[in-house]
Amino acid sequence: MPAKLILSMDGEVLKEYVLNKERTLIGRKPHNDIVIDNLAISSEHAAIITILNDSFLEDLESTNGLMVNGVVTKKHFLQNNDLIEIGKYKIKYLNDQPVQATSADFEKTMVLSRPVKTAPGGGPGVGDVTGKFVSTTTATVKPSAEHVAAPAQAAPQPAAQAQQAAAVQILNGPNAGKELELVKSLTTLGKPGVQVAVLARRPHGFFITHVEGEKFPLVNGESIGEQPHQLNDHDIVELAGVKMEFYFKA
Repeated sequence: MPAKLILSMDGEVLKEYVLNKERTLIGRKPHNDIVIDNLAISSEHAAIITILNDSFLEDLESTNGLMVNGVVTKKHFLQNNDLIEIGKYKIKYLNDQPVQATSADFEKTMVLSRPVKTAPGGGPGVGDVTGKFVSTTTATVKPSAEHVAAPAQAAPQPAAQAQQAAAVQILNGPNAGKELELVKSLTTLGKPGVQVAVLARRPHGFFITHVEGEKFPLVNGESIGEQPHQLNDHDIVELAGVKMEFYFKA
């Protein structure tokens, strides 16, 4: 069964929610998936990203914050029976399925605001928050443009391709030519407060999902919308003003 949330206040269960979509919003405004009509709750207070059997909680810069198991947190890899507290409300996370990722994966890919050392020569590194592009996953510098190519009309990926090594290479800006190898279950790309997306490695391929920002990421010039979008070899992704090419490594 999919993971679910149980919303309660003062010990009384108010509602249950099944986590059957990739991005679940919690907040005061009606457009949220979990609406808590209370002035202590921000318009968009938090988001839960669910990929395969894993769910990740992120505070969306809310006014009053949130706690998990009594500890104030901004980002948290959810585990069975975790208790989320938002104001007077409590949300219990229930998931009896084995997890796919680890808390270490989450910390390395989702924590976008920590400073990272600059690249040699003083320029901003791929993970440098002072630059235009942010990712906290380790990146490998490849100055050559051997992988830069126009988007190909690739056929849908066979399941075997999900096991291939894959990477994205930045095509413009100060980090042009740098490569980010996709070695984790989840890799978060973008610029906090502007536009953020999660790139997930699944058994049947690589998928990009919008997480934060008014505009959706573009793939080959077209908006991906709210739903996860499967990436094909040599797709061109545009995110937070940065173009990058997704490709499978030989």
